[in-house]
This record gives sequence, C-alpha cells and structure tokens, in this order.
Amino acid sequence: MKLYLAVAVLVLAFVAYTAAEAQEDTIEQRFTKFGEQMTEMGRSLAEKAKTSFEGFQSSDIAVSSKNWFQEQLESIKAKFEEITQ
Repeated sequence: MKLYLAVAVLVLAFVAYTAAEAQEDTIEQRFTKFGEQMTEMGRSLAEKAKTSFEGFQSSDIAVSSKNWFQEQLESIKAKFEEITQ
C-alpha cells in the first residue's frame, strides 16, 4: 500500500513539474521579450536624452554662452571687414 502511495505522489509531482515547465517561455519567446524590453529601454532613454537636451538649451548658461559666442563672432567679422577695406 505504501508503494502505491509513493508512486502516486511521484506521478503527481511529475505532472506538476511538467505543467510548470510547460508554462515557461521558450528560448525564442525569451529573446523576443528581451528584444522588446531593449527597444522600450532605448525609446525611454532617447526621450529622456531629448528632454534633457531641450532643458539644457533653454538654460541660462546655454543662452548666455550662445549670445557671448555670437557677439564675439560679430566682433571678429567687423574687424575682418575693417582690415579688408
């Protein structure tokens, strides 16, 4: 009687193991899911970088630096025109 009980328990354990194994993703599904996660991470990273770059462009330091460089360029152009005339 104990042997039948042990065999029944082993069969139930085997069925539970194969059912759990069947629920796991295949290698192809895992690669597909990984690819989708990487694509989503790339999109998220690109969006964050774009937002950060736009924020930097409108910051006081960036605006004042841009204006300073433009003034210096205009000054150099004016001096160059004076020299060539």
